[in-house]
Amino acid sequence: MTEEGPREQAVLRARRESLERLRARGIEPFAFNLELAIGVAEPTPSAAIRERHRGVAPAQVEEARYGVAGRVVLRRSFGNLVFLIVRDREGDLQVVCDRAALSAPDFELLEDIDLGDLVGAYGRVGTTRRGELSIFAERLAVLSKALRPLPEKWHGLKDPDLQQRQRYLHLATDLEYRRVVHARAKTLRALRSLLDARGFVEVETPVLQPSAGGAIARPFVTHHQALDIDLYLRIALELYLKRLLVGGLERVYEIGHNFRNEGIDREHNPEFTMLEVYQAYADYTAMMELGEALVREAALAVRGSLRFPHRGREVDLESPWRRVTLLELVGEAVGEDVTLDRADLGELASARGIDVHPTWGPGKIVLELYEKLVEGELWQPTWVLDLPREVSPLARPHRSAPGLVEHADLVIAGMELIPAYSELCDPDEQRRSFEIQAAARRRGEEETHPMDEDFLAALEHGMPPAGGFGLGIDRLLMILADAGSIRDVILFPHMRPED
Repeated sequence: MTEEGPREQAVLRARRESLERLRARGIEPFAFNLELAIGVAEPTPSAAIRERHRGVAPAQVEEARYGVAGRVVLRRSFGNLVFLIVRDREGDLQVVCDRAALSAPDFELLEDIDLGDLVGAYGRVGTTRRGELSIFAERLAVLSKALRPLPEKWHGLKDPDLQQRQRYLHLATDLEYRRVVHARAKTLRALRSLLDARGFVEVETPVLQPSAGGAIARPFVTHHQALDIDLYLRIALELYLKRLLVGGLERVYEIGHNFRNEGIDREHNPEFTMLEVYQAYADYTAMMELGEALVREAALAVRGSLRFPHRGREVDLESPWRRVTLLELVGEAVGEDVTLDRADLGELASARGIDVHPTWGPGKIVLELYEKLVEGELWQPTWVLDLPREVSPLARPHRSAPGLVEHADLVIAGMELIPAYSELCDPDEQRRSFEIQAAARRRGEEETHPMDEDFLAALEHGMPPAGGFGLGIDRLLMILADAGSIRDVILFPHMRPED
């Protein structure tokens, strides 16, 4: 919180004085509930009132009465007549406070109602002479006194940094931003509805894990005092969901938070939301079909269409989605065939400004070429197929292409949205993949998958052939809500402390 100047200090003093005046008159400035304040148990949303009374003629007051509640965002006073604009969860509604219609104590409340205060009002619905739908107050109450003013003139927070640091003020002053909150809720409902209809079971798995597995990322670590062991905030949901496949739950999914101790940028936040889905007796082809169905269902729920603008360009989820191998895409980008057995992959990357670490194998170099030259240019939905084995240790080796795995990445608007696998269920093959990762760590590679003996023991009891994928909820929301950054769709993103 920044230090207040003289003007701000005067405003804060004035609000405190208003608070004390209310209490001196026996008025509790922080109400227990709405019913004690104005006689109704719940407020009627402003949108419902507008819908029911949209045809009321100017200067007409009806018999229907409503209780409303919300934050005062505008006030106009004309002596014995005061107009308040009250903002609730669905929008703004005018409350007309006439001295002749209110009790003397209720009308006197207006002397100590400031912009930002939460108030309740009860009265008949009607319109002013200008045709503005209003509640003509018969009862008025202060529900919560705002001891700090909200942003000047209710124009909202314009600084993106402040919007993210003080999201409560952003939401209070920018009705348009609230659509992002509703978009997330609609997306999650749509995803759950489709998966539930297809026989998947929603489960919960541990957030604190003894081994940070299921992805290649730097974890957050903590220490459990009673057990005297280090634990990790999970970086993925995968390995525990696969254990459930071993246990006989053939179709499972989880929507949960993952944590990665890595950089922050337009597409990355240390804490993010993932959907992971696993289906027995399926492969990555089936998972691609399910992933497409889920993304389309979410788009229809949020945008009402499979074609919509994002960052000034159209996203087309309706047309058939392209499927192309990673090696084909890299070959297109460099203008020549690219294979994993080429001896000059390092030179190929260096010539295009990519610094090659001496520990990298050919698969890692090819992946870097793809990420630097190709991924950001893929705008329309594209499935990028068949990644090198060394960069995807949990996917099944490709049935016909040595050195590759059955791993497909969905990219939309230049962002990876879904990695889908034919899952590795052979415990010996999984151990070999982990050993490849261990060898990379010994060569100096920091981000590698750990050896997980407990998971290997689970696989040795028999996991059915399966397909699985992870869907980045926040990135999907960036596309559906037309947001420029992942921080715009996370209500409280992690940020550096203020000076």
